[in-house]
Amino acid sequence: MSLRKAARGISNFYDAMLAPAGVRATQYSILAVLHQLGGASINDLAARLDLDRTTTGKNMRPLAHAGLIEVVPSPTDGRSRVAQLTPQGTATLAAARPLWQRAQLEFERANGATFSRNLRRTLSALKVNPDPARPSSARSQGRHS
Repeated sequence: MSLRKAARGISNFYDAMLAPAGVRATQYSILAVLHQLGGASINDLAARLDLDRTTTGKNMRPLAHAGLIEVVPSPTDGRSRVAQLTPQGTATLAAARPLWQRAQLEFERANGATFSRNLRRTLSALKVNPDPARPSSARSQGRHS
Protein backbone atom coordinates (compact mmCIF):
# COMPACT_ATOMS: atom_id res chain seq x y z
CA MET A 1 0.00 0.00 0.00
CA SER A 2 2.86 2.39 0.77
CA LEU A 3 4.38 1.85 -2.69
CA ARG A 4 1.06 2.51 -4.45
CA LYS A 5 0.46 5.62 -2.33
CA ALA A 6 3.94 6.96 -3.08
CA ALA A 7 3.54 6.22 -6.80
CA ARG A 8 0.23 8.12 -6.92
CA GLY A 9 1.73 11.04 -5.02
CA ILE A 10 4.74 11.25 -7.31
CA SER A 11 2.55 10.94 -10.41
CA ASN A 12 0.29 13.73 -9.16
CA PHE A 13 3.34 15.90 -8.42
CA TYR A 14 4.80 15.44 -11.92
CA ASP A 15 1.39 15.90 -13.56
CA ALA A 16 0.95 19.20 -11.70
CA MET A 17 4.44 20.37 -12.66
CA LEU A 18 3.82 19.53 -16.35
CA ALA A 19 0.29 20.99 -16.46
CA PRO A 20 1.41 24.37 -17.92
CA ALA A 21 2.65 22.47 -21.00
CA GLY A 22 -0.68 20.64 -21.30
CA VAL A 23 0.69 17.12 -20.79
CA ARG A 24 0.76 14.53 -18.04
CA ALA A 25 3.84 12.60 -16.96
CA THR A 26 2.89 9.51 -18.99
CA GLN A 27 2.39 11.67 -22.08
CA TYR A 28 5.68 13.45 -21.51
CA SER A 29 7.43 10.07 -21.44
CA ILE A 30 5.88 9.08 -24.76
CA LEU A 31 6.87 12.38 -26.38
CA ALA A 32 10.41 12.14 -25.01
CA VAL A 33 10.92 8.56 -26.23
CA LEU A 34 9.51 9.35 -29.69
CA HIS A 35 11.80 12.38 -29.90
CA GLN A 36 14.79 10.29 -28.87
CA LEU A 37 14.00 7.48 -31.32
CA GLY A 38 12.73 9.68 -34.15
CA GLY A 39 9.62 7.49 -34.28
CA ALA A 40 8.72 3.97 -33.18
CA SER A 41 6.18 1.23 -33.66
CA ILE A 42 3.64 0.90 -30.89
CA ASN A 43 5.27 -2.39 -29.86
CA ASP A 44 8.73 -0.79 -29.68
CA LEU A 45 7.35 2.18 -27.79
CA ALA A 46 5.53 -0.11 -25.34
CA ALA A 47 8.71 -2.10 -24.73
CA ARG A 48 10.74 1.06 -24.19
CA LEU A 49 8.16 2.40 -21.69
CA ASP A 50 7.74 -1.03 -20.06
CA LEU A 51 4.00 -0.97 -20.77
CA ASP A 52 1.74 -3.40 -22.60
CA ARG A 53 0.71 -2.56 -26.14
CA THR A 54 -2.92 -1.83 -25.21
CA THR A 55 -1.99 0.65 -22.48
CA THR A 56 0.52 2.34 -24.76
CA GLY A 57 -2.09 2.72 -27.50
CA LYS A 58 -4.59 4.10 -24.97
CA ASN A 59 -2.01 6.63 -23.71
CA MET A 60 -1.20 7.69 -27.28
CA ARG A 61 -4.79 8.50 -28.30
CA PRO A 62 -5.05 11.87 -26.53
CA LEU A 63 -1.66 12.86 -27.97
CA ALA A 64 -2.85 12.00 -31.48
CA HIS A 65 -6.16 13.85 -30.97
CA ALA A 66 -4.23 16.90 -29.76
CA GLY A 67 -2.05 16.76 -32.88
CA LEU A 68 1.15 16.07 -30.92
CA ILE A 69 1.89 12.71 -32.54
CA GLU A 70 0.87 10.99 -35.73
CA VAL A 71 0.89 7.33 -36.72
CA VAL A 72 2.12 6.84 -40.27
CA PRO A 73 3.22 3.93 -42.46
CA SER A 74 6.75 2.79 -41.71
CA PRO A 75 9.28 4.11 -44.22
CA THR A 76 11.03 0.71 -44.21
CA ASP A 77 8.02 -1.65 -44.07
CA GLY A 78 4.73 -0.52 -45.58
CA ARG A 79 2.84 -3.18 -43.61
CA SER A 80 3.72 -1.64 -40.25
CA ARG A 81 3.04 1.77 -38.76
CA VAL A 82 5.18 4.08 -36.63
CA ALA A 83 4.32 6.89 -34.26
CA GLN A 84 6.25 10.12 -34.57
CA LEU A 85 6.12 13.63 -33.19
CA THR A 86 4.43 16.35 -35.16
CA PRO A 87 5.92 19.85 -35.17
CA GLN A 88 3.36 20.75 -32.47
CA GLY A 89 4.49 17.69 -30.47
CA THR A 90 8.11 18.79 -30.74
CA ALA A 91 7.14 22.28 -29.53
CA THR A 92 5.12 20.81 -26.63
CA LEU A 93 8.04 18.61 -25.62
CA ALA A 94 10.34 21.64 -25.72
CA ALA A 95 7.93 23.54 -23.45
CA ALA A 96 7.56 20.57 -21.09
CA ARG A 97 11.26 19.68 -20.79
CA PRO A 98 12.21 22.57 -18.44
CA LEU A 99 9.11 21.82 -16.35
CA TRP A 100 10.24 18.18 -16.07
CA GLN A 101 13.73 19.27 -15.09
CA ARG A 102 12.30 21.64 -12.49
CA ALA A 103 10.17 18.80 -11.10
CA GLN A 104 13.30 16.63 -10.85
CA LEU A 105 15.13 19.40 -8.98
CA GLU A 106 12.22 20.05 -6.63
CA PHE A 107 11.87 16.34 -5.88
CA GLU A 108 15.59 16.15 -5.07
CA ARG A 109 15.44 19.33 -3.02
CA ALA A 110 12.54 17.96 -0.97
CA ASN A 111 14.02 14.48 -0.52
CA GLY A 112 17.76 15.01 -0.78
CA ALA A 113 20.05 14.16 -3.69
CA THR A 114 21.45 11.01 -2.09
CA PHE A 115 18.03 9.65 -1.15
CA SER A 116 16.66 10.44 -4.64
CA ARG A 117 19.60 8.75 -6.35
CA ASN A 118 19.29 5.69 -4.10
CA LEU A 119 15.53 5.56 -4.67
CA ARG A 120 16.02 5.56 -8.47
CA ARG A 121 18.60 2.76 -8.16
CA THR A 122 16.35 0.73 -5.87
CA LEU A 123 13.32 1.12 -8.11
CA SER A 124 15.36 0.22 -11.21
CA ALA A 125 16.55 -2.98 -9.51
CA LEU A 126 13.11 -3.92 -8.16
CA LYS A 127 11.97 -7.39 -9.25
CA VAL A 128 8.25 -7.91 -9.72
CA ASN A 129 6.49 -11.04 -10.92
CA PRO A 130 4.08 -9.81 -13.65
CA ASP A 131 1.90 -12.93 -13.20
CA PRO A 132 1.22 -13.47 -9.48
CA ALA A 133 -0.79 -16.61 -10.27
CA ARG A 134 2.44 -18.30 -11.37
CA PRO A 135 5.42 -18.45 -9.03
CA SER A 136 8.56 -16.77 -10.40
CA SER A 137 10.47 -20.08 -10.46
CA ALA A 138 7.81 -21.78 -12.61
CA ARG A 139 7.77 -18.83 -15.02
CA SER A 140 11.54 -18.83 -15.44
CA GLN A 141 11.59 -22.61 -15.90
CA GLY A 142 8.96 -22.27 -18.63
CA ARG A 143 11.19 -19.84 -20.53
CA HIS A 144 14.04 -22.30 -20.70
CA SER A 145 12.05 -25.34 -21.81
